[in-house]
Amino acid sequence: MTLNKKTATIVLAASGLLAVQAPAFAGGLERGGYNIDLLFDPSSVAAEAATTFVAPQRELKNVRDIDTTSGAFPANGTGPSPITGTPGGGGNLNGRNSFADDGESYWTSRLGVKAGYENADCMFDYSQPWGAHLKPGANWAGANQNIETKVNSRNYALTCSYRFDVGPGQLRVIGGGFYQEVYGFKERLAQDFTGVPGNTLTGVGRLDLEGDGWGWRAGVAYEIPEYALRASLVYNSEVKLDDITGTLNLRQVNGLTLPVYGSQSMPDSLELKVQSGIAPDWLAFGSVKWTDWSQLQRVTFECATPGVLLCGPGRVATSLDLGYRDGWTISGGIGHKFNDQWSGAVSLTWDRGTADGYGAQTDTWTIGTGVSYAPTKNVEFRLAGVLGILTGGSSGSKTIDGTLIRDISYDFDTDLVAAVSTSVKVKF
Repeated sequence: MTLNKKTATIVLAASGLLAVQAPAFAGGLERGGYNIDLLFDPSSVAAEAATTFVAPQRELKNVRDIDTTSGAFPANGTGPSPITGTPGGGGNLNGRNSFADDGESYWTSRLGVKAGYENADCMFDYSQPWGAHLKPGANWAGANQNIETKVNSRNYALTCSYRFDVGPGQLRVIGGGFYQEVYGFKERLAQDFTGVPGNTLTGVGRLDLEGDGWGWRAGVAYEIPEYALRASLVYNSEVKLDDITGTLNLRQVNGLTLPVYGSQSMPDSLELKVQSGIAPDWLAFGSVKWTDWSQLQRVTFECATPGVLLCGPGRVATSLDLGYRDGWTISGGIGHKFNDQWSGAVSLTWDRGTADGYGAQTDTWTIGTGVSYAPTKNVEFRLAGVLGILTGGSSGSKTIDGTLIRDISYDFDTDLVAAVSTSVKVKF
């Protein structure tokens, strides 16, 4: 079975319809992930812009405050509070709601420009690979674990490749680098002042953070355009955020604002993608990706003002307790060219949740479908939608990096997630 070049190009475009969707439901802090598909566009020059809207639903129930002692920003009830010097979990919140909505909708975008000359291609892209937004609010039994957490990222990458003939196709060697910024905040109830006469403080503490670092990627790909065949294997390195800086705002607890610092690496990943024509105007595609989320366990922060209360080297002012396990994402689907303007694709994706007894990121199953419309040979529009389920489970106490985290426990049933993505590509 052989496809002419025009058919192969259009059918290959169909396989890209769902590529931007899978990361939106992956575990850990993954949102847009890394995407270098534009590098393979056969045009001399191509530019693409894509945006995705994701609406997850995650309802927590049977929420119970485990650590009901008092104290501001302790090491999760396992050590002395840097504010009071005594253990404590912020107070007994079991009188508040035992349920919460832990899913917030979000947008993620990507921009890319690719240029090629003879056998060399280079692509510059901007993306938002990592992110999270959880906002259960203050009126639930887990408010001393989280009121609102929000993480955003910016990634600027340059990726190049060189092709040379090998057998019936071409082997492509891929390499590049990227600069990444990660920033965000977390608010939680550090001390419950409910019922304290004359009190005007909310007891809410806020942690603001930002960090940046560099990473690199390397990979290979083999292509036989006549058969719409492409197989690629790409490794993305970790990004070391060695100098995360921020503030621990406790003005609503004891009037203090403390500078803090820490370090953490964002995960490396390895992804295999395969696609091939299976009949005239038909294409099958699939991918397997591993992401090293298990390196995000307990991210600790020290106070940068020695001599203030219990601040100083080795003293944990607060922490982000994640306890992730490695992520695996497997996807497969079929694309079809209806005519010279229209193509479509459907896919099924499974993502192994990164939660390992702590947190609500369990396995996800999604079905995606999309269409591609090319009114001319230079312009292509894509529209894709995804519907899936977030499997149920429970969260409770867990030992992370040798520290027992015992803040809250809860259950959750199977929930729904939906997304829609649009993109436009211009090529010459």
